Amino acid sequence: MTDTVKPLLIKRYASRRLYNTETSDYVTLDDISGFIRDGREVQIVDLKSGDDLTRQYLLQIIAEHESRGESVLPVDVLNDLVRSYMSPGASVVPQFLKASFDMLRDGQSRVLENMNTINPMAKMPGFKVMQAQQEAFMKAMTGKIPTAWPSVPGSEKEPPAKAGQGEDLETIKKQLAELQEKLSKLK
Repeated sequence: MTDTVKPLLIKRYASRRLYNTETSDYVTLDDISGFIRDGREVQIVDLKSGDDLTRQYLLQIIAEHESRGESVLPVDVLNDLVRSYMSPGASVVPQFLKASFDMLRDGQSRVLENMNTINPMAKMPGFKVMQAQQEAFMKAMTGKIPTAWPSVPGSEKEPPAKAGQGEDLETIKKQLAELQEKLSKLK
């Protein structure tokens, strides 16, 4: 059960300036993009008419990212989207895209939940580092890019491996092989 959070209300003034009603200040499209990356839903409404402008601003954000060379959508997908808008009658593309993204979000949340539950691999040496890297990857895939990657042995933040630790690596390899053998027997 998740709490439903009200979307962040952004009002557009006649001057086309965008006003964040929570913080009482003006915002840009980049700010709105940041809110969305952080997991917030936004709703953008015209102050005078009350019209919902969210869709057109979200499309504008995507178009600006694409024009900066931050391509997310392959050209084939863009062509299919244009075709779906130009075809007569109702298109199944919007429903398909929504269902696909719903499944992606659901799958990602289940992967993150499963990584945090007890499993036999949790005792494997290096599992915590691998788990942190997977969480960072999943956050990056959903647009929630972490500010710092988890430290990994051998990275700049950690001192280089000391002599004698090669034996530890051989032990880890042996334990991993034993674990793989046990897992294959479970199948």
